[in-house]
Amino acid sequence: MAQINNYILVCGGTGCRASHSAEIIDALKNALEAAGLAEQVQVIRTGCFGFCEQGPIVKIVPDNTFYVSVKPEDSEEIVREHILKGRKVERLLFVAPDTGKHVSDSKHMEFYKPQIRIALRNCGFIDPENIDEYIARDGYAALGKALEMQPDQVICEIIDSGLRGRGGGGFPTGLKWKITREVQAEQKYVVCNADEGDPGAFMDRSILEGDPHSVIEAMAVNGYCTGASKGLIYIRAEYPLAIERLRTAIAQAREYGLLGERILGTDFSFDIEIRYGAGAFVCGEETALIHSMEGRRGEPTVKPPFPSESGYKGYPTNVNNVETYANIPPIILRGAKWFASIGTERSKGTKVFALAGKVNNVGLIEVPMGTTLREVIFNIGGGIKNGKKFKAVQTGGPSGGCLTEKHLDIPIDYDNLLASGSMMGSGGMIVMDEDDCMVSVAKFYLEFTVDESCGKCTPCRIGNKRLLEILERITRGQGTEEDIDELENLAHVIKDSSLCALGQTAPNPVLSTLENFREEYLAHVRDKWCPAHRCRDLMSYVIDPRVCKGCSLCSRMCPANAISGVLKQPYAIDQAHCIKCGTCLEKCKFGAICIK
Repeated sequence: MAQINNYILVCGGTGCRASHSAEIIDALKNALEAAGLAEQVQVIRTGCFGFCEQGPIVKIVPDNTFYVSVKPEDSEEIVREHILKGRKVERLLFVAPDTGKHVSDSKHMEFYKPQIRIALRNCGFIDPENIDEYIARDGYAALGKALEMQPDQVICEIIDSGLRGRGGGGFPTGLKWKITREVQAEQKYVVCNADEGDPGAFMDRSILEGDPHSVIEAMAVNGYCTGASKGLIYIRAEYPLAIERLRTAIAQAREYGLLGERILGTDFSFDIEIRYGAGAFVCGEETALIHSMEGRRGEPTVKPPFPSESGYKGYPTNVNNVETYANIPPIILRGAKWFASIGTERSKGTKVFALAGKVNNVGLIEVPMGTTLREVIFNIGGGIKNGKKFKAVQTGGPSGGCLTEKHLDIPIDYDNLLASGSMMGSGGMIVMDEDDCMVSVAKFYLEFTVDESCGKCTPCRIGNKRLLEILERITRGQGTEEDIDELENLAHVIKDSSLCALGQTAPNPVLSTLENFREEYLAHVRDKWCPAHRCRDLMSYVIDPRVCKGCSLCSRMCPANAISGVLKQPYAIDQAHCIKCGTCLEKCKFGAICIK
């Protein structure tokens, strides 16, 4: 068999697949075949590299050349120039925005420099559908080590690491395992919560697509520690690629004797099934998730009892999310002290964030707890798109709050975000600029939570609907200052009285925007004006007669026939007929149209 001299890694995550990375893989293989290099160079489809803004990404190993925004038609040039002639294809290299110079190695990019990849350690490095590649990077070594220890010893290691649940609540992971272990029962279950539903969030999906074996291994360790013999992965059906790779990984683990009876020759037996969710956001809450897996309506229940005491089918059930599990194998292999040395006093380790919105470098990142928002947004994220001014960042998805410039230097951890009026959540981070209306942002998140409420408790079912109605009045220019007071009072009542975390946190976007952007609310109700020009009922498109050349383009392009005039004379917009679509503003070549 010929010796392999180079590896070509191609991102096979959902984002890059949507940009034709599968065709890139085929084109690379064809080019290598034509050059007679098919046996010397191996093309590997990996999981997400993280730098989604620059995808599809192709990386050459061993020289670590990092090509960005690659197209299928670039494949032949990569093989001809780089593989055959040893010359980098400069036009495909990343250009550093601060220096304007090409950067060929990802470790020298500002996007990657501050990151420490623990949960994402294998994403972008291995073929997620090849168990041998996972094993080559110490895969399943943690399971083997754990099976040589007493379960209490393993749990103690997890407790000492300081790992807290990465699904939103931040409950100590080792303590949750300990509670489940101590409950006596003839049957116990281990559950992976992969029901990732936050708008803009893709952390868990990317881990499952890029490194499914890490979750399977960690669930097996959990089963050994808690006394469970069965594992369930609850994943939303909208994640077909993650499901496909999980199925493959589970089958491979069974074939290798890493799932099933008498794992690694011990008395420990454990197996995993996949269960599908129908996309209900409330099923991210563990009791609602369990009800859904049982075939019942996905509604939360009052706790206690907690799932660790009475969960799936009434048996003790330990529920952790995908990212939490992804941290378990390295903790066992490298030790609690190593993990606890990263992060802050009360929030250990790293956190994966889906960085999205009005930021230059959209992508999946993993940073130590305690990293500031400023470093994430302006260093890793490359600042705000189009040179706009930063306005706010939403952390924690619909359950979180909008943080402002005054919060940029706060270290990111569970406690600091809560104290600032937001929360960690599962790790969504959406950046907003000066063109975003914060009243509309609050309304957007309320629309989501109202739609996703299970309706079981009155404060969430009715209260959030009333909050949304008030916001709709305000954005239509029909609000009053009394509405703002009612909005604030009702938000606190809902927060204090809802049954589960969905209702308890749904008012957070409202309360945080009221706290940090009250002047925008007042502008909407006092002046009937949207400062960001986002609320249609509070804006007007007007033509400046001093600038208008009378070319008639705006009139011809207007879908509502709301613009009239005489050629070579200033035109005018009939506000009664204007539908505020913005076509005239977009098409005007002389800058004669503005929003008031």
